[in-house]
Amino acid sequence: MPDIVAIAHHAADAERTPVEAQRLVAGRPLQAVANAYSSGDDAFHCGIWEGDVGAWQVRYSEHELCHMLAGRIRITGEDGSIREYAAGNSFVIPAGFRGVWEVIEPARKLYAVYEPQTERVAS
Repeated sequence: MPDIVAIAHHAADAERTPVEAQRLVAGRPLQAVANAYSSGDDAFHCGIWEGDVGAWQVRYSEHELCHMLAGRIRITGEDGSIREYAAGNSFVIPAGFRGVWEVIEPARKLYAVYEPQTERVAS
């Protein structure tokens, strides 16, 4: 029987890396990802993400459930839609979403990402 995996609500031991220069819109944000679990088929992942103030372009090939643990972010879609989320908020970003992810206050989220094999091949 598989073990249940606990997820710590911080990425204390994760390496902080800069956003790729070609995606950067504003600032010089660093990010940390502490992946706590990946499925055997590599289609599902969950863990903690942390990010500094700044903005960068995003293009989702995966479906992502986010639950904000700290900070505040703004997501602007290519269609001009703007949504803001803060600690305590939960939301889903569907595969195919494109836009800008902006960290307004240093942020931390719990994430669960699902990317079936068919979508990984198609993108």
